[in-house]
Amino acid sequence: MPRQQPRQTSRELALLSLSQIRGSSEKIQQQSLNNLILAAIRTLVAEARDTLSTASEEVQRGADRLANSDREADLQSSKTMVKEAIELTETALNRVGYAVDLPEFIHLADRQDVQEYALELIGTVKRRKAEITAAIEAALVDWNLNRIPQVDRHILFLAVAEIVFLEVPARVAINEAVELAKRYSDQEGARFINGVLRKVIDNG
Repeated sequence: MPRQQPRQTSRELALLSLSQIRGSSEKIQQQSLNNLILAAIRTLVAEARDTLSTASEEVQRGADRLANSDREADLQSSKTMVKEAIELTETALNRVGYAVDLPEFIHLADRQDVQEYALELIGTVKRRKAEITAAIEAALVDWNLNRIPQVDRHILFLAVAEIVFLEVPARVAINEAVELAKRYSDQEGARFINGVLRKVIDNG
C-alpha cells in the first residue's frame, strides 16, 4: 500500500512505535528517527513471532485430535483448527512482508514533519491516556478494553487523540484509523474500530 501523505506515515510510525517507546513526554519528544524505526521493526517482528507461535499451537492441537479420535466431530474440529492456523500464518507472513516496504517507509519517515507528528501523537496518547481510555470505554458496549487486541486498542488510542486533542476532523481520523486496521488488523477489526470511534463522536 503506497503511502502518499506525510501524516499517513506519521500515524503508521506512531502505531508501530507506541508499545515500545517509554518515558516522559519530554523524553518522547527527544526520540530520534532511528529509535522510532527500531521500535516499529521490533513491533512487527514480535507480532509475527507471536502469530506464528499461535498458528503452530493450533496445528499441533489439530494433529493431536486427529491422532486420538476417528469421530466425525473431531475431524471437523481438526479441520477448523488447521484452517485457523493457515489464516494466522498468512497474517504473520503479511507482517514479515511489510519489511519489503521499509526502504520507502524510512525514506518518507526521514522528514522533520513526519517525525514531529509521530512524536506528537505518541506523546499525546501517553500524556492523555486516562482521558482517551475513558472516552473509548464509554463507547464500548459489552466489551472490556483490555480484551481488545493491542493493535486495535492502539489504533483507537491514536484516533481519539487526534479527534479530541489534536483537532483533526473526525471523518479524517476515522478513515485513517480504518485504513490502519485494514493493514495491521483485519476487516473485522476495521469494522469494530469504525463503530467504536463513531460512538465516541456521538458521546462527545
